[in-house]
Amino acid sequence: MFGVPHLRTEDPRFLRGQGRYLENIEIPGALRAVFVRSMMPHARLNGVDVAAAIAMPGVVAVYVAGDLAIASQPPAGNIDPSFRREALAREVVRFVGEPLAVVVAETFAQAEDAAELVWPDYDLLEAVTDPEAAERPGAPLLWPSAGSNVVHRFEHQWDVDPLAGADVVARGRFVNQRLAPASMETNGIAVVPEANGGVTVWVSTQVPFDVRSDVAEVLGLDKELVRTIAPDVGGGFGAKLYTYPEYLVVAKAAMALGRPVRWTETRSENLVNMTHGRAQVQTVEIGAKRDGTVTGIRVEILADMGAYPIGGYLPTTTQEMLSGVYRFPVAACRGRSVVTNTTPVNAYRGAGRPEATACIERAMDLVAAELGMDPVEIRRKNLIPSEAFPYTTSSGTTYDVGDYELSLNTCLELAGYVELRREQAERRARGDHVALGIGVCTYVEITAFASKEFGSVEVHADGTVTVVTGVSPQGQGHETAMAQIASAILGVPFEAVRVVHSDTGLVTRGAGTWGSRSLQVGGSAVVERAEAVVEQVRTLAAHLLEVDEADLVVVDGGFSPAGAPDRRLSWSQLASAAGDPGKVPDGMELGLRSAGSFREADSTFPFGTHIALVEVDTRTGQVDLLRHFAVDDCGRILNPLLVQGQVHGGLGQGIAQALFEEVVYDETGNPITGTFSTYLFPAATEFPRFTTANTETPTPLNPLGAKGIGESATIGSTPAIQNAAVDALAHLGIGHLDLPVSPARVMAAVRTATEKGRSVDTSDPPTRRS
Repeated sequence: MFGVPHLRTEDPRFLRGQGRYLENIEIPGALRAVFVRSMMPHARLNGVDVAAAIAMPGVVAVYVAGDLAIASQPPAGNIDPSFRREALAREVVRFVGEPLAVVVAETFAQAEDAAELVWPDYDLLEAVTDPEAAERPGAPLLWPSAGSNVVHRFEHQWDVDPLAGADVVARGRFVNQRLAPASMETNGIAVVPEANGGVTVWVSTQVPFDVRSDVAEVLGLDKELVRTIAPDVGGGFGAKLYTYPEYLVVAKAAMALGRPVRWTETRSENLVNMTHGRAQVQTVEIGAKRDGTVTGIRVEILADMGAYPIGGYLPTTTQEMLSGVYRFPVAACRGRSVVTNTTPVNAYRGAGRPEATACIERAMDLVAAELGMDPVEIRRKNLIPSEAFPYTTSSGTTYDVGDYELSLNTCLELAGYVELRREQAERRARGDHVALGIGVCTYVEITAFASKEFGSVEVHADGTVTVVTGVSPQGQGHETAMAQIASAILGVPFEAVRVVHSDTGLVTRGAGTWGSRSLQVGGSAVVERAEAVVEQVRTLAAHLLEVDEADLVVVDGGFSPAGAPDRRLSWSQLASAAGDPGKVPDGMELGLRSAGSFREADSTFPFGTHIALVEVDTRTGQVDLLRHFAVDDCGRILNPLLVQGQVHGGLGQGIAQALFEEVVYDETGNPITGTFSTYLFPAATEFPRFTTANTETPTPLNPLGAKGIGESATIGSTPAIQNAAVDALAHLGIGHLDLPVSPARVMAAVRTATEKGRSVDTSDPPTRRS
């Protein structure tokens, strides 16, 4: 079963343009919904004039707040429930892009034209988009009744001094910038009323059962009457975990009109409406002894929740991981979450863990610089040793298993670290204006979050197998992985296995896909169900062959007595017999099927080391990533190709955060990165060659020994590249660069170094780099 690089069965249909995304679903007679969104970051909404819109050709209905009787949504986590969100803004709009009305028409063009004629009546209010400004006295309040924009406070070990006994202390302020998920497929939903009084929902989501529950609640229907299907989903990255207000509005409109209604975001809508990620400001102090032993770390987290605090769990997840891979005696943390007049912040590939790793790894480089130590050596000195697991950190988190030094050593060898440092020294000695930088990141992250998942396995009379799983893919290769498991355990051809998912009408229950949990939890459910079917078949075969169960062996897709392969019973023969009451032993249920859930007792903790090699042109500020080396440990590997695909995708998004992406608002609260012409991210042609490898440290928490991989490379790559850029300029006295490491930020730092008397060549660059 393990280590087999089976090609993804999903790929042929995608490569041939045969994927079925939401917009590919044909729904006869479906109306189109277009949402009217606030153009103001903060305003009192006195009313909405829809008269002209209703009179437009093809318009069937226009709805504003109150027309559809949708209850407001509460915040997430331990946050005051008064910070609720209306499906359509009622009295106040709090960010540019917030929906305040919806036009339903026969065609998209008609709905869009009519939406232009919906006129909100605003009284402008002062806006605040900066989280540090939002918590200051006198800041504009999003909820005046609350008296503050601070919606949540937390702390851990704050009364313990992490700097006691330290010989040196390094301090920093780090900004983990706001990002837009920018999934290839934007958000959308289609709701079709059915003759039985229920609805069929097609939705681009990671969690079809969650959407079913929320739609059923808003429509007042039993869940069984709401069939929810996630067709092929073109990327989610955590941003499609949320039940968006638009989903509920479309569902209510469809029921009110008795006709199918569908909605798909435009890209410009997507960039201001789909939840954003990251958005933390961290203030850090780290202490160490002269030999490099870290005495502890103190971190203050300021988390920007956007206009509605739906991602309240994110900063506390950051706190839980603030010890990283190190034996910090103290990891003191205090945090606050604030609301601002910006798009709400929620999960985005890593969801709190990338923020923790970026904080720790920058801090480790800062204290290494204070001590004059190599960044690798200070890391090695403070790593949790492999024999210490399971290990409870000073952040209060218990890690399952790890061998952090192995991944570090593997990556150092892969990169040729010693030789890279030698080349860097030679360049500096020559005074090259194109500086070489080497960045290291050793990370650990949390996956699965002690969750459970449904799975079932059934063998049919023709010898084929159906696997049903509660996980819901967005391109990860779940169909391939689940088929691979069932094929190996049952001893049937891979092609004989069909995998069913993402349809609440066909799947009993499911938690969906998030937290890099699908293989370790969903796959383990399939393992247990397949093994249960094997035991059923063993009992049946022993009965039919009149032998002891212990004497049976698996041979070529069936069972036979040991030493008598000519008496083999195939899976199709056994499945046929299992459906015949006259052929099964007493007490055995008819059919070869097993269904149930697997619950993982605790979270798992993948880890790894990344090394980035960059060039920084001190005359233009350009940062070029030359090579990236990644060694990630996700436990026992089922399919190396699936792992490599997840690593490459994760690297792409991690590199994008390090060098390109940032959501920016102007001083009045208007987004200035609302299109792909201003929101920068790299194309595949802008990536260097990735050199990847894996170590395998199986977890004892599931039968596969697997841990997550979907978010690991994103978590490890960003700090490695950021550290590399800073390292390239360290000889100029530059100690930190915030994300993204853009040419403008580099040049600002170089100018500051020049003003302080450092010798920096900033003359005009040649037309071609030598």
